[in-house]
Amino acid sequence: MVSNNIGNILKKYTMVIALVVVIGIFYVGTKGTILLPQNINNLLSQNAYVFVLATGMLMCILTGGNIDLSVGSVVCFVGGIGAVLMSKGINVWVSVLVMLLAGVLVGAWQAFWVAYINVPPFIATLAGMYAFRGLSNVVLDGYAVSISNTTFLNVFGGGADCYIPDLFGGDKLNITCLIAGLVIVAIYVITSFMNRISAARKGYSTTSAASFYAKLIIISLVVLFLFYKLAGYKGIPTSLIWIFVIVLAYHYFTTKTTMGRYLYAVGGNEKATQLSGINTKKVYFFAYTNMGFLTAIAGILTVARAASAQPTYGQFYEMDAIGACFIGGASAYGGTGSVFGAIIGALLMGVINQGMSIMGVDANYQKVVKGLVLLAAVIFDVLSKREKK
Repeated sequence: MVSNNIGNILKKYTMVIALVVVIGIFYVGTKGTILLPQNINNLLSQNAYVFVLATGMLMCILTGGNIDLSVGSVVCFVGGIGAVLMSKGINVWVSVLVMLLAGVLVGAWQAFWVAYINVPPFIATLAGMYAFRGLSNVVLDGYAVSISNTTFLNVFGGGADCYIPDLFGGDKLNITCLIAGLVIVAIYVITSFMNRISAARKGYSTTSAASFYAKLIIISLVVLFLFYKLAGYKGIPTSLIWIFVIVLAYHYFTTKTTMGRYLYAVGGNEKATQLSGINTKKVYFFAYTNMGFLTAIAGILTVARAASAQPTYGQFYEMDAIGACFIGGASAYGGTGSVFGAIIGALLMGVINQGMSIMGVDANYQKVVKGLVLLAAVIFDVLSKREKK
Protein backbone atom coordinates (compact mmCIF):
# COMPACT_ATOMS: atom_id res chain seq x y z
CA MET A 1 0.00 0.00 0.00
CA VAL A 2 2.75 2.40 0.99
CA SER A 3 4.79 1.56 -2.12
CA ASN A 4 1.70 2.15 -4.30
CA ASN A 5 1.12 5.55 -2.70
CA ILE A 6 4.76 6.50 -3.24
CA GLY A 7 4.56 5.31 -6.85
CA ASN A 8 1.40 7.36 -7.48
CA ILE A 9 2.97 10.46 -5.93
CA LEU A 10 6.12 10.07 -8.05
CA LYS A 11 4.07 9.62 -11.23
CA LYS A 12 1.77 12.56 -10.45
CA TYR A 13 4.60 14.95 -9.62
CA THR A 14 7.19 13.75 -12.12
CA MET A 15 7.79 17.19 -13.63
CA VAL A 16 7.96 18.88 -10.23
CA ILE A 17 10.60 16.38 -9.14
CA ALA A 18 12.42 16.91 -12.45
CA LEU A 19 12.37 20.69 -11.89
CA VAL A 20 13.87 20.29 -8.41
CA VAL A 21 16.56 17.95 -9.75
CA VAL A 22 17.46 20.32 -12.60
CA ILE A 23 17.67 23.27 -10.20
CA GLY A 24 19.94 21.18 -7.97
CA ILE A 25 22.21 20.31 -10.89
CA PHE A 26 22.54 23.94 -11.98
CA TYR A 27 22.97 25.06 -8.36
CA VAL A 28 26.07 22.89 -8.19
CA GLY A 29 27.16 23.76 -11.74
CA THR A 30 26.87 27.52 -11.18
CA LYS A 31 28.12 27.37 -7.57
CA GLY A 32 24.81 28.74 -6.29
CA THR A 33 24.63 31.66 -8.72
CA ILE A 34 21.37 30.49 -10.28
CA LEU A 35 19.53 30.97 -6.97
CA LEU A 36 20.74 34.51 -6.33
CA PRO A 37 17.76 36.87 -5.83
CA GLN A 38 18.47 38.87 -8.99
CA ASN A 39 18.69 35.73 -11.13
CA ILE A 40 15.38 34.42 -9.78
CA ASN A 41 13.82 37.79 -10.52
CA ASN A 42 15.24 37.69 -14.06
CA LEU A 43 13.99 34.13 -14.54
CA LEU A 44 10.41 35.17 -13.81
CA SER A 45 10.52 38.45 -15.75
CA GLN A 46 12.26 37.03 -18.82
CA ASN A 47 9.83 34.14 -19.07
CA ALA A 48 6.63 36.07 -18.34
CA TYR A 49 5.54 35.71 -21.96
CA VAL A 50 6.06 31.92 -21.81
CA PHE A 51 3.82 31.58 -18.73
CA VAL A 52 1.04 33.56 -20.41
CA LEU A 53 1.31 31.89 -23.83
CA ALA A 54 1.57 28.39 -22.32
CA THR A 55 -1.67 28.99 -20.41
CA GLY A 56 -3.47 29.85 -23.64
CA MET A 57 -1.76 27.12 -25.65
CA LEU A 58 -2.95 24.56 -23.11
CA MET A 59 -6.57 25.43 -24.01
CA CYS A 60 -5.82 24.62 -27.66
CA ILE A 61 -3.92 21.42 -26.85
CA LEU A 62 -6.74 20.16 -24.63
CA THR A 63 -9.11 20.12 -27.63
CA GLY A 64 -7.18 17.27 -29.20
CA GLY A 65 -3.47 18.03 -29.30
CA ASN A 66 -4.05 21.11 -31.48
CA ILE A 67 -1.59 24.02 -31.40
CA ASP A 68 -1.34 27.66 -32.49
CA LEU A 69 1.76 28.41 -34.56
CA SER A 70 0.96 32.10 -34.99
CA VAL A 71 1.43 33.34 -31.42
CA GLY A 72 4.99 34.62 -31.90
CA SER A 73 3.99 36.67 -34.92
CA VAL A 74 0.86 37.97 -33.18
CA VAL A 75 2.94 39.00 -30.14
CA CYS A 76 5.07 41.10 -32.49
CA PHE A 77 2.01 42.47 -34.35
CA VAL A 78 0.15 43.49 -31.18
CA GLY A 79 3.28 44.91 -29.55
CA GLY A 80 4.01 46.91 -32.70
CA ILE A 81 0.50 48.41 -32.70
CA GLY A 82 0.86 49.53 -29.09
CA ALA A 83 4.35 50.98 -29.57
CA VAL A 84 3.28 52.98 -32.63
CA LEU A 85 0.16 54.32 -30.90
CA MET A 86 2.09 55.44 -27.81
CA SER A 87 4.83 57.00 -29.98
CA LYS A 88 2.11 59.15 -31.55
CA GLY A 89 0.91 60.38 -28.18
CA ILE A 90 -2.17 58.17 -27.82
CA ASN A 91 -3.24 57.65 -24.20
CA VAL A 92 -1.51 54.61 -22.70
CA TRP A 93 -4.73 52.91 -21.57
CA VAL A 94 -6.38 53.48 -24.92
CA SER A 95 -3.29 51.92 -26.52
CA VAL A 96 -3.47 48.91 -24.18
CA LEU A 97 -7.18 48.48 -24.93
CA VAL A 98 -6.49 48.58 -28.69
CA MET A 99 -3.74 45.97 -28.25
CA LEU A 100 -6.10 43.65 -26.36
CA LEU A 101 -8.85 44.18 -28.93
CA ALA A 102 -6.40 43.46 -31.78
CA GLY A 103 -5.38 40.21 -30.10
CA VAL A 104 -8.99 39.10 -29.63
CA LEU A 105 -9.87 39.93 -33.24
CA VAL A 106 -6.85 38.00 -34.52
CA GLY A 107 -7.82 35.06 -32.32
CA ALA A 108 -11.44 35.19 -33.51
CA TRP A 109 -10.29 35.36 -37.15
CA GLN A 110 -8.27 32.18 -36.81
CA ALA A 111 -10.90 30.55 -34.59
CA PHE A 112 -13.52 31.04 -37.31
CA TRP A 113 -11.52 29.06 -39.87
CA VAL A 114 -10.71 26.32 -37.39
CA ALA A 115 -14.14 25.98 -35.77
CA TYR A 116 -16.62 26.68 -38.56
CA ILE A 117 -14.76 26.00 -41.83
CA ASN A 118 -12.85 23.00 -40.41
CA VAL A 119 -9.46 24.21 -41.59
CA PRO A 120 -6.87 22.14 -39.67
CA PRO A 121 -5.47 24.29 -36.81
CA PHE A 122 -1.92 23.62 -37.97
CA ILE A 123 -2.65 25.11 -41.41
CA ALA A 124 -4.83 27.99 -40.21
CA THR A 125 -2.27 29.17 -37.67
CA LEU A 126 0.69 28.52 -39.97
CA ALA A 127 -0.96 30.95 -42.39
CA GLY A 128 -1.38 33.37 -39.49
CA MET A 129 2.27 33.00 -38.56
CA TYR A 130 3.32 34.25 -41.99
CA ALA A 131 0.57 36.85 -42.37
CA PHE A 132 0.99 38.58 -39.02
CA ARG A 133 4.77 38.55 -39.24
CA GLY A 134 4.37 40.46 -42.47
CA LEU A 135 1.80 42.81 -40.94
CA SER A 136 4.18 43.44 -38.03
CA ASN A 137 6.73 44.77 -40.50
CA VAL A 138 4.05 46.91 -42.12
CA VAL A 139 2.93 48.38 -38.78
CA LEU A 140 6.51 49.10 -37.68
CA ASP A 141 7.63 50.08 -41.18
CA GLY A 142 10.56 47.70 -40.73
CA TYR A 143 12.10 49.71 -37.87
CA ALA A 144 12.32 49.45 -34.10
CA VAL A 145 9.97 51.77 -32.20
CA SER A 146 10.97 52.69 -28.65
CA ILE A 147 8.49 53.04 -25.78
CA SER A 148 9.13 55.82 -23.26
CA ASN A 149 5.79 55.94 -21.42
CA THR A 150 6.83 55.29 -17.80
CA THR A 151 3.31 54.31 -16.70
CA PHE A 152 3.16 51.53 -19.28
CA LEU A 153 6.68 50.33 -18.51
CA ASN A 154 6.20 50.29 -14.74
CA VAL A 155 2.76 48.66 -14.77
CA PHE A 156 3.76 45.89 -17.17
CA GLY A 157 7.27 45.17 -15.91
CA GLY A 158 9.76 47.12 -17.99
CA GLY A 159 10.47 50.29 -16.04
CA ALA A 160 12.91 51.12 -13.28
CA ASP A 161 10.03 51.23 -10.78
CA CYS A 162 8.26 48.08 -11.96
CA TYR A 163 8.24 46.62 -8.44
CA ILE A 164 5.64 46.72 -5.70
CA PRO A 165 7.00 49.33 -3.23
CA ASP A 166 7.89 48.24 0.30
CA LEU A 167 5.24 49.78 2.53
CA PHE A 168 7.22 48.98 5.69
CA GLY A 169 10.61 50.39 4.71
CA GLY A 170 12.65 47.22 5.07
CA ASP A 171 16.44 47.56 5.02
CA LYS A 172 17.99 44.41 3.54
CA LEU A 173 14.70 42.59 2.92
CA ASN A 174 11.48 43.84 1.34
CA ILE A 175 8.99 43.36 4.20
CA THR A 176 5.94 43.78 1.94
CA CYS A 177 7.20 40.94 -0.24
CA LEU A 178 7.68 38.65 2.78
CA ILE A 179 4.20 39.41 4.10
CA ALA A 180 2.71 38.75 0.65
CA GLY A 181 4.38 35.33 0.61
CA LEU A 182 3.00 34.47 4.07
CA VAL A 183 -0.51 35.61 3.07
CA ILE A 184 -0.45 33.52 -0.11
CA VAL A 185 0.66 30.43 1.82
CA ALA A 186 -2.02 30.99 4.46
CA ILE A 187 -4.74 31.32 1.81
CA TYR A 188 -3.46 28.22 0.01
CA VAL A 189 -3.41 26.11 3.19
CA ILE A 190 -6.88 27.22 4.31
CA THR A 191 -8.50 26.66 0.90
CA SER A 192 -6.80 23.26 0.57
CA PHE A 193 -8.24 22.10 3.89
CA MET A 194 -11.67 23.53 3.05
CA ASN A 195 -11.74 21.78 -0.34
CA ARG A 196 -10.65 18.48 1.22
CA ILE A 197 -13.30 18.69 3.96
CA SER A 198 -15.98 19.64 1.42
CA ALA A 199 -15.03 16.75 -0.88
CA ALA A 200 -15.12 14.28 2.02
CA ARG A 201 -18.58 15.47 3.11
CA LYS A 202 -19.93 15.02 -0.41
CA GLY A 203 -18.51 11.51 -0.60
CA TYR A 204 -15.91 12.28 -3.26
CA SER A 205 -12.65 10.36 -3.26
CA THR A 206 -9.67 12.27 -1.87
CA THR A 207 -5.93 11.72 -1.96
CA SER A 208 -4.25 9.98 0.94
CA ALA A 209 -3.35 12.07 3.99
CA ALA A 210 0.37 11.54 3.29
CA SER A 211 0.04 12.81 -0.28
CA PHE A 212 -2.12 15.75 0.82
CA TYR A 213 0.27 16.94 3.54
CA ALA A 214 3.34 16.34 1.38
CA LYS A 215 1.89 18.53 -1.37
CA LEU A 216 0.83 21.17 1.15
CA ILE A 217 4.26 21.37 2.79
CA ILE A 218 6.27 21.31 -0.45
CA ILE A 219 4.24 24.02 -2.20
CA SER A 220 4.22 26.21 0.92
CA LEU A 221 7.99 25.94 1.30
CA VAL A 222 8.55 26.71 -2.39
CA VAL A 223 6.35 29.83 -2.22
CA LEU A 224 8.05 31.07 0.97
CA PHE A 225 11.50 30.44 -0.53
CA LEU A 226 10.56 32.31 -3.72
CA PHE A 227 9.25 35.37 -1.89
CA TYR A 228 12.21 35.35 0.49
CA LYS A 229 14.56 35.46 -2.50
CA LEU A 230 12.55 38.21 -4.20
CA ALA A 231 12.57 40.19 -0.96
CA GLY A 232 16.37 40.12 -1.08
CA TYR A 233 16.43 41.99 -4.39
CA LYS A 234 13.76 44.61 -5.11
CA GLY A 235 10.61 42.80 -4.09
CA ILE A 236 7.70 41.68 -6.25
CA PRO A 237 7.99 42.64 -9.95
CA THR A 238 4.75 43.80 -11.52
CA SER A 239 5.13 41.17 -14.25
CA LEU A 240 4.78 38.51 -11.53
CA ILE A 241 1.43 40.03 -10.51
CA TRP A 242 0.12 39.60 -14.06
CA ILE A 243 1.39 36.01 -14.19
CA PHE A 244 -0.19 35.27 -10.81
CA VAL A 245 -3.59 36.67 -11.81
CA ILE A 246 -3.65 34.84 -15.16
CA VAL A 247 -2.55 31.49 -13.71
CA LEU A 248 -5.10 31.57 -10.89
CA ALA A 249 -7.92 32.75 -13.17
CA TYR A 250 -7.31 30.04 -15.76
CA HIS A 251 -6.74 27.34 -13.15
CA TYR A 252 -10.19 28.18 -11.79
CA PHE A 253 -11.62 28.33 -15.31
CA THR A 254 -10.31 24.91 -16.37
CA THR A 255 -11.29 23.15 -13.14
CA LYS A 256 -14.51 24.86 -12.03
CA THR A 257 -16.41 26.11 -15.10
CA THR A 258 -18.56 24.42 -17.70
CA MET A 259 -16.51 25.60 -20.67
CA GLY A 260 -13.35 24.40 -18.94
CA ARG A 261 -14.83 20.90 -18.67
CA TYR A 262 -15.91 21.06 -22.31
CA LEU A 263 -12.30 21.62 -23.38
CA TYR A 264 -11.28 18.36 -21.69
CA ALA A 265 -14.35 16.56 -23.04
CA VAL A 266 -13.63 17.55 -26.67
CA GLY A 267 -10.04 16.39 -26.35
CA GLY A 268 -11.06 13.16 -24.65
CA ASN A 269 -13.66 12.11 -27.22
CA GLU A 270 -15.01 14.69 -29.65
CA LYS A 271 -17.71 12.48 -31.17
CA ALA A 272 -19.09 11.46 -27.78
CA THR A 273 -19.06 15.12 -26.74
CA GLN A 274 -21.09 16.07 -29.83
CA LEU A 275 -23.59 13.28 -29.19
CA SER A 276 -24.08 14.52 -25.64
CA GLY A 277 -25.38 17.83 -27.05
CA ILE A 278 -22.29 20.03 -26.62
CA ASN A 279 -21.54 22.44 -29.46
CA THR A 280 -17.91 21.53 -30.15
CA LYS A 281 -17.55 24.32 -32.71
CA LYS A 282 -18.09 26.89 -29.93
CA VAL A 283 -15.47 25.13 -27.83
CA TYR A 284 -12.89 25.38 -30.62
CA PHE A 285 -13.89 28.99 -31.29
CA PHE A 286 -13.40 29.88 -27.63
CA ALA A 287 -10.01 28.13 -27.38
CA TYR A 288 -8.48 30.03 -30.31
CA THR A 289 -10.13 33.38 -29.54
CA ASN A 290 -8.87 33.09 -25.98
CA MET A 291 -5.41 32.29 -27.36
CA GLY A 292 -5.53 35.61 -29.20
CA PHE A 293 -6.44 37.45 -25.99
CA LEU A 294 -3.58 35.91 -24.01
CA THR A 295 -1.20 36.48 -26.91
CA ALA A 296 -2.05 40.19 -26.68
CA ILE A 297 -1.17 40.18 -22.98
CA ALA A 298 2.11 38.39 -23.77
CA GLY A 299 2.78 41.06 -26.42
CA ILE A 300 2.21 43.82 -23.88
CA LEU A 301 4.58 42.19 -21.38
CA THR A 302 7.20 41.61 -24.09
CA VAL A 303 7.39 45.18 -25.40
CA ALA A 304 7.18 46.58 -21.86
CA ARG A 305 10.21 44.58 -20.73
CA ALA A 306 12.18 45.55 -23.85
CA ALA A 307 10.87 49.15 -23.81
CA SER A 308 10.51 48.86 -27.57
CA ALA A 309 8.90 46.92 -30.41
CA GLN A 310 10.89 45.39 -33.27
CA PRO A 311 9.86 43.36 -36.35
CA THR A 312 11.91 40.41 -35.05
CA TYR A 313 10.17 40.09 -31.67
CA GLY A 314 8.27 36.90 -30.92
CA GLN A 315 10.38 34.51 -32.99
CA PHE A 316 10.04 30.93 -31.70
CA TYR A 317 7.67 32.04 -28.91
CA GLU A 318 5.19 29.47 -30.16
CA MET A 319 7.76 26.72 -29.67
CA ASP A 320 8.46 27.84 -26.11
CA ALA A 321 4.74 27.78 -25.28
CA ILE A 322 4.11 24.40 -26.92
CA GLY A 323 7.19 22.90 -25.30
CA ALA A 324 6.17 24.19 -21.85
CA CYS A 325 2.74 22.54 -22.16
CA PHE A 326 4.03 19.14 -23.25
CA ILE A 327 6.89 19.14 -20.75
CA GLY A 328 4.36 20.11 -18.07
CA GLY A 329 2.27 17.01 -18.68
CA ALA A 330 -0.22 18.00 -21.40
CA SER A 331 -1.03 15.06 -23.66
CA ALA A 332 -0.14 15.19 -27.34
CA TYR A 333 -3.55 13.57 -27.94
CA GLY A 334 -5.54 16.18 -26.00
CA GLY A 335 -7.87 15.92 -23.02
CA THR A 336 -5.07 15.88 -20.42
CA GLY A 337 -3.10 18.70 -18.85
CA SER A 338 -3.31 21.49 -16.29
CA VAL A 339 -2.43 25.16 -16.04
CA PHE A 340 -0.03 24.53 -13.14
CA GLY A 341 1.59 21.75 -15.18
CA ALA A 342 2.19 24.17 -18.06
CA ILE A 343 3.74 26.66 -15.62
CA ILE A 344 6.04 23.95 -14.24
CA GLY A 345 7.05 23.16 -17.83
CA ALA A 346 7.74 26.83 -18.53
CA LEU A 347 9.82 27.09 -15.35
CA LEU A 348 11.81 23.99 -16.28
CA MET A 349 12.59 25.44 -19.72
CA GLY A 350 13.52 28.79 -18.15
CA VAL A 351 15.82 27.20 -15.56
CA ILE A 352 17.58 25.17 -18.28
CA ASN A 353 18.07 28.30 -20.41
CA GLN A 354 19.32 30.44 -17.55
CA GLY A 355 21.48 27.73 -15.99
CA MET A 356 23.26 26.95 -19.24
CA SER A 357 23.69 30.66 -19.99
CA ILE A 358 25.33 31.26 -16.61
CA MET A 359 27.60 28.26 -17.21
CA GLY A 360 28.56 29.66 -20.61
CA VAL A 361 27.10 26.80 -22.67
CA ASP A 362 26.92 27.57 -26.39
CA ALA A 363 23.46 28.71 -27.52
CA ASN A 364 23.30 25.93 -30.12
CA TYR A 365 23.78 23.27 -27.47
CA GLN A 366 21.09 24.94 -25.38
CA LYS A 367 18.64 24.30 -28.22
CA VAL A 368 19.77 20.69 -28.41
CA VAL A 369 19.10 20.17 -24.71
CA LYS A 370 15.65 21.83 -24.91
CA GLY A 371 14.77 19.62 -27.88
CA LEU A 372 15.80 16.46 -26.05
CA VAL A 373 13.83 17.48 -22.93
CA LEU A 374 10.71 18.05 -25.05
CA LEU A 375 11.16 14.71 -26.82
CA ALA A 376 11.58 12.93 -23.48
CA ALA A 377 8.35 14.51 -22.17
CA VAL A 378 6.33 13.41 -25.21
CA ILE A 379 7.84 9.90 -25.12
CA PHE A 380 6.82 9.66 -21.45
CA ASP A 381 3.26 10.67 -22.41
CA VAL A 382 3.09 8.11 -25.25
CA LEU A 383 4.42 5.29 -23.08
CA SER A 384 2.01 6.20 -20.27
CA LYS A 385 -0.93 6.02 -22.70
CA ARG A 386 0.30 2.67 -24.01
CA GLU A 387 0.63 1.30 -20.46
CA LYS A 388 -2.96 2.30 -19.64
CA LYS A 389 -4.27 0.56 -22.75
